[in-house]
Formats: sequence, structure tokens, C-alpha cells
Amino acid sequence: MNDSAHHQRTQDATGNRMRVVISGMDCVTPLGDDASLAAHLHHGTPPFMPAPVLPGAAWCPVNAFDPAQATDHWRHRRYLSRGGLFALASALGAARDAGWGASAPDGAALVTAHGPNLDITSDFPHCHCDVSGTGDTQGDAPSPCATSTHGGPTAAHGVNGMNGVDGPDEARHGLSRDTAGLDHPGLDALWLLRWLPNTAASAIAQRLGIHGEGLVVGTACAAGLQALGEAYRRVRHGLAPTVLAAGGDSRLSAGGMLGYARADALWHSNARPASHAEALRAMRPFDAAHGGFVPGEGGAAFVLETEAAACARGATIHGEILGFGATLDGASLTAPDATAHHAECAVRKALDDAGFTPGDIAWVAAHGTSTPRGDAAEALLLQRVFTDAGHRPAVTALKSWTGHLASACGLAECALMLRAARCGVLPSIRNLDTPCSPAAEGLDLVREPRPFPQGPGLIQSFGFGGQNAALIVMPAVTRAGQ
Repeated sequence: MNDSAHHQRTQDATGNRMRVVISGMDCVTPLGDDASLAAHLHHGTPPFMPAPVLPGAAWCPVNAFDPAQATDHWRHRRYLSRGGLFALASALGAARDAGWGASAPDGAALVTAHGPNLDITSDFPHCHCDVSGTGDTQGDAPSPCATSTHGGPTAAHGVNGMNGVDGPDEARHGLSRDTAGLDHPGLDALWLLRWLPNTAASAIAQRLGIHGEGLVVGTACAAGLQALGEAYRRVRHGLAPTVLAAGGDSRLSAGGMLGYARADALWHSNARPASHAEALRAMRPFDAAHGGFVPGEGGAAFVLETEAAACARGATIHGEILGFGATLDGASLTAPDATAHHAECAVRKALDDAGFTPGDIAWVAAHGTSTPRGDAAEALLLQRVFTDAGHRPAVTALKSWTGHLASACGLAECALMLRAARCGVLPSIRNLDTPCSPAAEGLDLVREPRPFPQGPGLIQSFGFGGQNAALIVMPAVTRAGQ
């Protein structure tokens, strides 16, 4: 695109920059439904609990999620992973909130965030997934997640489990000996859909009648925020009149917990199992006693359009997206760059995109994973961008309330911050006693709830493999055109 064409697409008819607003949103998080989110963030007790599939670990589940009700009893919901169900439920809610009616507007586009489905034993209940560290995968005991299904992490969360079955005949469907070992009579004909990266996107498009561009973002824990950023870019540059950004994730299964445990990323207790009190104190971003993260689950979705379009139809505006930036570390398959140089570049790209200086940012929703390396690197980044510039925005970390929602964390945290802003209270960082580093000590870490700062904020997400995303958003709860 030449400069003049780019200039025309990024500006409206009066020559002003295209303003991109959020006119619909919904989320599913461990903190409850939309009506109770703010109350939980202010003085509630999040549902951190010992993880039943991994003694000594903890997780933070969505306890009151009915897949049938959340998807309007859609008959194909069984082909979605639990994360996919969260994405679809959030997308349907955001579309309702935006007033879409029976179908999406003409030209609407879709950007979804995707994380891997690691719920191995849900489709293959006879495959024992040992997460105890003993290496015993051949015993007579059922899989630690044999009761896990696409509707929830365990049967205790209100769903029916899949029972183990005898091994199939090796000649069934002409399968080889190796593949026949995975087959069983309870396996859905289209079980593969639960494992594909675009299934949730296809379901959302089908349910909402979206026929514009589709994009699936798979940048690990940065995917949700990057999906929102890509949606913003498409509206701002005139590539679509409206875009739905959505994502959902859950690693609350034997396979998911095993993956994180082997990567030495999880918080763990010396007790087997961990106590409930320990689980509540486990997630502690930027605290000197941090020892790994606690997985959570959930999803969120947003409808974006230009301010002019939202005003023309009398939409409710929840906020405005002002800038976005994304980079890659290119340094490690797992660990963050200790210098956070390229993550800092993502933040500065977002500031440049918004036309801001660091002093314009009133608050920060940090990635804050409660891992020693991650917290230390992020504190250095914030020190260089803000403290060294003589500015100390309020810094909170929402994973201390929800656990780590993996690929959906950026979307969910944006939704939570907008809800908190509407109620006027900035949530604290739970379990923060002693800052983890000199850089962290120099930050304005929010230890107690306080009035929500007036002005734009920065949301950060950093993913496995050095994926970095930064988004600048201005909360607003006004009726467009008033």
C-alpha cells in the first residue's frame, strides 16, 4: 500500500485518525459471571484450590459453567475443547452486547486466539497420564483425569465423565497396531476437531454468520492480546467495518498439568496434596516468594468498530483501543529474554502507535505470571519504560485473581480491567508482601484496592517462546452519541 492510500484508510472523512472502540464484550472467568466480576475483584476470594490431578499443585477453575446453556444448546458443542467452549460462549455474549441481532453485520471479520488442547485423557481415557513424577503409567488405577470431559476439568465441576473402555479390535477401520491402540468405541467420529486450531473460529463464524476475513493467532500466552490488537488494526486501517476478537483456554487437565509440571513452570507445595490455604497464597506476582504460576481457565470476546459507526447506531462504548505493538524475542523456545529488550520494544511500539509518551499511561495491567524469571524481566521492562522516565503508573497483576488463562489471558484481563474501571476501583495484586527485585521495588505496585486512575492504561502479555504483545486502552462507559 502506498503512503497516500495508507493515510486515507487510517483517517476518517474529516482527516482525523480513525478511532476504534469496543462496542461489545463478554467474558467467562473463575471470578464468576459479568455481574459479579467487580465485586470479586474488590473483596472476593478467587477459587484457587488444590489440583486433584497433580498432588502438590493448584489450579483456578471456572466452577459454574454449563456448556449447553452457554452455547444456547448448540448441538455441535461436543466438537469443541473446553477452551473452545469458553471462546464460543464469550463470542455469543459479546455479539449480544453489541446488539448484532440474528447475524453479524456485513463485512464483519473474526480474529481468534488459540492455545493447544492438552486434555489428552478426555478423548483417550485409557491412556494413563502420570503426573505424579513416579513414571508409573501402566497401573490399574484410572487416569488422573479419567473423569475429565470437554465440559469441565473434573466430574466434580458438574459434568459427566468418559469411562474407560476395553481396547478395540486392531482390524477396526483397517488401523495399524499402533493407531488401533488409540481407538475405542466412545471416540467421536470427528474427535479431531477438538484438536484443530481453527475449530472455535469456525464455530463462532457459523453461529454468528461472520463471512469476512478470518485469522487464528497462536502466539502462546500473548495470543489473546495479539488477537485484540490485530482486530484493532483491521478496523483502524479500514480492512473491515467491524471485527470480533475472541479466545478461550483451559489447561486444567492431566495432560495440561503434566506439560507445565515437566517444564518446571508450576507452583508446587511440599505437601501432597497442597492445602486449600496454600493454594490461595500460591499465585503471587512480583513477590519475593513467587515460585511458579497457577493455571486458570476462561475466555473473553470483544466487538470492535469505529467510533463513528458506534455513534451512528447508538451503541454502548466500553472503551477505546489507542495503540498496539508486538515483537519476538527470538532467543529461547521457553524462557523469556532476561533483559526484556524486545518486550520493551513492543511496549514502545504501542506507545508510538497511540502517539503517547510513557507519562501518558495512568495504569498498567502487567503479565505477572508469578515466575521468578518472568517477573524479574517484566519489572526491568517497566523500570526502563516508566521509572527511568520519572513516571510511576499504578501496576496491578490480574493473574493473582484468576490464575494464568494461557492464550486467553490478554483478552480476559482487558475485560476485567474495563469492568474494574466502570466500578471505579483498581484491583490489588494478591499475596504481594515483598517485591521480588530492586526494579520491582521502584514500581507503584498496587497492594490495596484504590480508586481507578483516570486515563489510558497499558496491558501486557508475554508468551512461551518470546512472543510479546502490548495494548493501550482507554476505559469508557458511555452511551455513544450522548
